[in-house]
Amino acid sequence: MKIAVLRDRRAHEKRVAASAETVKKFIGLGAEVVVETGAGEGSRLSDKVFADAGATIAPDAAAAVSGADVILSVQRPDATALAGVKPGAVAIGLYAPYGERDELQALAKTGAALMAMEFVPRISRAQAMDALSSQANLAGYKAVIDAAAEFGRAMPMMMTAAGTVAPARVLVFGAGVAGLQAIATARRLGAIVSATDVRPAAKEQVESLGATFVAVIDDEFKQAETAAGYAKPMSAEYQAKQAALIAETIKKQDIAICTALIPGRKAPVLITEEMVMSMKPGSIIVDLAVEQGGNCPLSKPGEVVEVNGVTLMGHLNVPSRLAQDSSNLYAKNLLNLVTLLIDKSSKQLNVPWDDEIVKGALVARDGAIVHPQLQG
Repeated sequence: MKIAVLRDRRAHEKRVAASAETVKKFIGLGAEVVVETGAGEGSRLSDKVFADAGATIAPDAAAAVSGADVILSVQRPDATALAGVKPGAVAIGLYAPYGERDELQALAKTGAALMAMEFVPRISRAQAMDALSSQANLAGYKAVIDAAAEFGRAMPMMMTAAGTVAPARVLVFGAGVAGLQAIATARRLGAIVSATDVRPAAKEQVESLGATFVAVIDDEFKQAETAAGYAKPMSAEYQAKQAALIAETIKKQDIAICTALIPGRKAPVLITEEMVMSMKPGSIIVDLAVEQGGNCPLSKPGEVVEVNGVTLMGHLNVPSRLAQDSSNLYAKNLLNLVTLLIDKSSKQLNVPWDDEIVKGALVARDGAIVHPQLQG
């Protein structure tokens, strides 16, 4: 059995889909591991590191993919990278399945079975495969660090002989994995933290981290969560009430961290232009949702801009800004998923197509898109 690791070529991508540790684990499972040259450069992992772990270094994607049973990448590769894939091979990565349908269809036509890490079910036995969570956790941390670096003041309260420095006030939008890590990080830095989310379960989680929960709590709020734990789209009436509350709250804030996303939809607008204009000069907005339209319409993808004295940070691919740690965690997510696909006795690829994790993550098979959320 051969496992290939491709070099990611998309802009702003520094991560790699393997680590020295996972290469050794794959070899221990009976696999031959081939890594495309330069795959780990952005994560400070040289070809030598992979070679020392037991991998073979391939000169290009074609050589890596040739004869491979499993092809691993971070983001969705170009279809040309899988042009020589063998029948029955499985390609796994963060495929952004809701966007660029033509690219996804082209990949499907290569004949590889495609598995999107975004679709790994959120069930207990798949937690160690949950790449969205592992990457969002680091993004939430980095968002606060980026904000603190840009902020013109200190974060914690400081008592000095010359006077007292007031603590920064941080408001986090969205209390998912990224938001909760942002709360925890801002609290560690000494800020006064509040957070808002439309999911009822978030209130207890936010308060357990020592932050104040900000939301209009009514009957609609109590039903605003899907069975999978995602936020539901809210009614216009609720959104208006929540916006009025946030409009008053945000005037007092120094930093806003935006993390709110709904899978397959444009990011909800949570900070309006009017709210930005009401914020104090020197305030910071970090918009982690900028790649899906942004939680603030004034955010610019890939840019740091200033509007009326407020700095809006729209960095792309924030997990990649911590490439070493994000690569290590993502590589372990992949290891745990691929292990499920390997027969332990024969040490060969033996995909359990009826397994709920495999069925949940499977995007394409036998040349066709098969995931129910991508039909039509």
